[in-house]
Order: sequence, then C-alpha cells, then structure tokens
Amino acid sequence: MTEPVTAVAIVTGASRGIGKAIATRLAGDGYSVVAVARSEAALQALVASLPMPSLALPLDLAGPDAARQVVEAARQRFGRIDVLVNNAGATPRGEFLAFGDDDWQRGFALKFFGATRLCRAAWPALVESGGRIVNIAGIGGRTGSAEFTIGGSVNAALLNLTKALADRGIRDGVRVNAVNPSSIATERTRVRIEALAAERGITADEAAGELARQLRVARFGTPEEVAQVVAFLVSDAASYMQGAIVDVDGGQTRTL
Repeated sequence: MTEPVTAVAIVTGASRGIGKAIATRLAGDGYSVVAVARSEAALQALVASLPMPSLALPLDLAGPDAARQVVEAARQRFGRIDVLVNNAGATPRGEFLAFGDDDWQRGFALKFFGATRLCRAAWPALVESGGRIVNIAGIGGRTGSAEFTIGGSVNAALLNLTKALADRGIRDGVRVNAVNPSSIATERTRVRIEALAAERGITADEAAGELARQLRVARFGTPEEVAQVVAFLVSDAASYMQGAIVDVDGGQTRTL
C-alpha cells in the first residue's frame, strides 16, 4: 500500500558511517528514507530512529537484480523517488601486485556497478519528480596512489559516470553531482589508525594525530560534515549545480 509522503530519498550503504549520517540528515530535512545496506539489524535500528516514515531494505547491491528491487520497493511504499544517494561500497587498500582479477571484480561490483544499476533503474522516477542523484566517490578518483589502485580506479569511473549522467540530466531534468570524501572519521579510518598505532607502538590518539599529519590535514572530518554537503546538493540552494564534484577532505586534495 502506497504511503503518501512529500519527498523520498534512497540512501545506500546507510547502516553506518557516512551513509547513516546522510540518511539521518535527509530525514531531518523532511525526506522519507529508503535505507539500503546488507545489515538488517543496523538498518532497522536506523529507520526506527528517523523522524519520517522510512523503509529498511537489507540487500546486497552487488546482485544484478537488487537495483530493481530497491526501486520497486520505494515506489510501492511511497509512490515516488526524489533523491538517490549512491554511497554503498568499500574498496581495499594494498599493494597493486597483490590483487588478482577477483579483487578487482569485487571492487567494481558494488560501488560502481551497484550505483550504475540504481541510477538506471531509478532514472524514470527521478525524471518524473525532477529528482537529484549524489554519488559518493572519493578523492582517490582524482589523485592516484600506489596503495589505492582498485579504489582510485573505481572512484574515477564513478566520477566519470557522474559527469555523463549530468549531461543526460540536462535534457531530462535530473540533477547529478558527486562528493569526494576523505580524512573522515569512519570505521575504516579507525582501522587505519589502530594499525598505525600497533605498528609504531603508540596510542590511538597519537596515531590519529600522526595520520592526520601524513595526510596534511588539520583534523579528521565527521560523517555529519559530509551529510551536510549532500543535503545542500539535493536542495534548491544548489539548483544550478550539475555535474559538480565536491571534495570534502579538509584540504587533502591539492591538485586542480
């Protein structure tokens, strides 16, 4: 049964970190959220905490039919889709020669192909609503690194997809932009800090400070700071932004 609402946002990778912060912020702005991730318990807890009627969809977006299921569930429950935030997908760091074909295929399967399928499946509904897409990529797509070959390649592909869909969106009335986070205090960052602390025999706080200095940033950002940028990009205040790539990285990216 369709539940009447004024605006609906699909947020993937919503069970924790940046995705959870985005879902929480958009719900606070009046969106009913379709929260997608693999962890059912975490999604249910998130949806229960949101102020707007929302839906938890525990799915693995790497599956070829998952995008269709998300869009059908959103339209069946709420009757519309206004925003799609593609945030799902983590890619491994490590030595290039240590990765085989399976690692590369897994790296692209969720973050790139999952996002591509969702954009394709949701596009007709977004055309109807004059909707918005925000792809969460990462600064590795702009600046190559020997330790982040898979992630950098995936992010670069996602940024190119953003530009291509923004070109299509001019004709169809869909705004498409991207956000490049980095130096954000997520669970992945904490793992890097803990590994550095163990390697150097120092405390986690000392390791966090050292890693920030290595990245040449004043501090780590928060998931909520990324969510604020996403909320701006999907708002009317960003109505003339199309195909924009916004770095939210504390100044880590120093290239043009």
